[in-house]
Amino acid sequence: MSVGRSGREPEPRGPDGRRERWRAHREARRAEFVEATVRAVARHGPDVGMDEIAAEAGVSKPVLYRHFTDKADLYVAVGRRATELLMSRVVPALTGCGTPYEWIRRSVDAYLGTIDDYPDLYRFVVRRSFADRPVSEDPVAEDKTMIAAQLAALLGDHLRAFGVDSGGAEPWAHAIVGMVHSAGDWWLERRSMSRQSLTDYLTRLIWHALDGALRESGITIDPHQPLGTVGELRPVRVIPARGSGRGGDRAGGPHRLAE
Repeated sequence: MSVGRSGREPEPRGPDGRRERWRAHREARRAEFVEATVRAVARHGPDVGMDEIAAEAGVSKPVLYRHFTDKADLYVAVGRRATELLMSRVVPALTGCGTPYEWIRRSVDAYLGTIDDYPDLYRFVVRRSFADRPVSEDPVAEDKTMIAAQLAALLGDHLRAFGVDSGGAEPWAHAIVGMVHSAGDWWLERRSMSRQSLTDYLTRLIWHALDGALRESGITIDPHQPLGTVGELRPVRVIPARGSGRGGDRAGGPHRLAE
């Protein structure tokens, strides 16, 4: 490839170069309008209209419609942006280290913190009333599926490291995500307790559910002792307490772990 006198490679020429530059420009403009919509929702609420969005973006409505097929197209793009915001907080919380109790609390708080910081954006996405036609994508369902998949993988890895059947990891994950999502819906509308209180309640409920399931398999872990990453966990075997049955501590004291 030849280099111009300035020492820089010349701009791509021909229809392919122009097409690529135009595509990048359109994507950048769409992203700007999505961010403007997020701001407009925060300013005007979940029932925001195209006039308010165009004003926030500093353009006319016809300009918006040059970049989005219709309101449904804009809604889907905003839903994807909301997913990015949520997952940027939840995934690090799910995959971070710490004690089991800290891990659960951190993950619950990451979710509740996101909908608390963006309550009207959450309502905008959940209600789906902005879209002017049915849309094939459901951002809320996709969020729940992605979070549940992350959680199921994490639970499955730990269960296998403990030598326990991991078949329950996926249904447990979906049940936990569904519970937190429903509780968040309720809390966002009622606000009858602080976010910290709700986080504490949900953390205790999730921990005791998981603890009970593990004890049924003969595993007892300390919720306030770090587990480390899965790669750091050493293989364990279960030693039932003397005289205990399948239920562990219900029959004769808790099981313990031995290397």
